[in-house]
Amino acid sequence: MIQNQYSIFESELTVRPDDIDMFNHVHNSKYLDYVLAARYEQMDRCYGMSWEKFEELGFGWVVAKVTIAFKRPLKMGDQMLIRTGILKMSEKGSNVQFEIINKKTGKVASDGIFEYVMIDLKTQRSCKVTPEMIEAYSI
Repeated sequence: MIQNQYSIFESELTVRPDDIDMFNHVHNSKYLDYVLAARYEQMDRCYGMSWEKFEELGFGWVVAKVTIAFKRPLKMGDQMLIRTGILKMSEKGSNVQFEIINKKTGKVASDGIFEYVMIDLKTQRSCKVTPEMIEAYSI
């Protein structure tokens, strides 16, 4: 179970036919998509600062590194809960931990950490996260 000083949020998704690989379970790359989809939705719903708001301000988030553990397969039609939470915020970015849980079994299918870096959309270079952004995401 993920725990930290920041809030943990949850989104729900269902495995789709195009997520399945030749072994009849979810392809490993799709787990990254699930977390990114959950974070996109949670940025607006939970933090009140959507991806689009960052773009309006001239900023974006880039994934710099991902650590992921695959524990149990997900299969066609499985419903999953994607729990995410900020592990660490800094002036250069954030680390977001996640768990993907099979809703039927309650067991963790995958977990890990995404390391994000804030970039200036004009220069395409890393930049400092503003104190207002850190405050908005430090709930």
